[in-house]
Amino acid sequence: MNILITGGAGFIGAHLTSKLVHMGHTVTVVDNLYTSRLSNLTSVSSQITFIEADVTTWIPNQLFDQIYNLACPASPVHYQHQPISTLKTSVIGTLNLLEHAAATGARLFQASTSEVYGDPTIHPQPENYWGNVNPIGIRSCYDEGKRAAETLCGDFARTRHVEVRIARIFNTYGPMMRADDGRVVSNFIVQALQNNPITLYGDGRQTRSFCYVSDLVDGCIRLMNSDLQATPINLGNPGEFTVTDLAHKIIALTQSTSPLTYLPLPQDDPKVRRPDITAASTLIGWTPSISLDSGLIPTIEYFRSIIS
Repeated sequence: MNILITGGAGFIGAHLTSKLVHMGHTVTVVDNLYTSRLSNLTSVSSQITFIEADVTTWIPNQLFDQIYNLACPASPVHYQHQPISTLKTSVIGTLNLLEHAAATGARLFQASTSEVYGDPTIHPQPENYWGNVNPIGIRSCYDEGKRAAETLCGDFARTRHVEVRIARIFNTYGPMMRADDGRVVSNFIVQALQNNPITLYGDGRQTRSFCYVSDLVDGCIRLMNSDLQATPINLGNPGEFTVTDLAHKIIALTQSTSPLTYLPLPQDDPKVRRPDITAASTLIGWTPSISLDSGLIPTIEYFRSIIS
């Protein structure tokens, strides 16, 4: 197939690009390189078409069978630095791609997020939970932008008959994350490798669920090729760990001497996060297979190679 990936030079996007290329597809990547890096695509650079552009202004001028829309900064550090651009990317960028899909018959995969659930009052989070999001908080440019993008996808599916697939992606980690990504796995690994204090926010008892990137990419492809029209599906590993648990695992695996240090919990930071993946398991036959301990080993080695 002829496939477009927006945000395809980012962490997840680059892994998805590589997978689809190796499956034999023709791939075009569009990325504005705000949080992405061309070096992520080195292994497939001769096999893809790359366009440096912003999805809020760029309109495809060719036919694609499938469009994976991954364009949007996903780390609080980066999206809070450019909140208006982040919101525009989710809303205007998704609208542009949906209009193109409606005109050409392409199928669109929308990379949504577990952040649509906000600071959840239901745990674990099923897809029929509507969430607990602060619409004017420091995270809302991302949270509400993704919620609005899901609304657009649903409306285009109903009124314009666009084939839409929606994935609510939970915490994902692995090689090709940025050292300054700002999220918990990358922060802890970099701090541990440098024997610096590992920074925990709040009391360290807040929980997260961590999915290795190859598992996540497999789920995305399965969902894209499924019959689940405009049905949000959680993609994440249901294994749940406190951030203190994660810190101790990384200290042990890196043989670090880093102490733990505690700072105040940021505004609207979720206290718990764990996906209910019953739908993914039963409807698309997907469950993650890589444990946190197994996935951390190559991730740590990657970070060791880029910060040494």
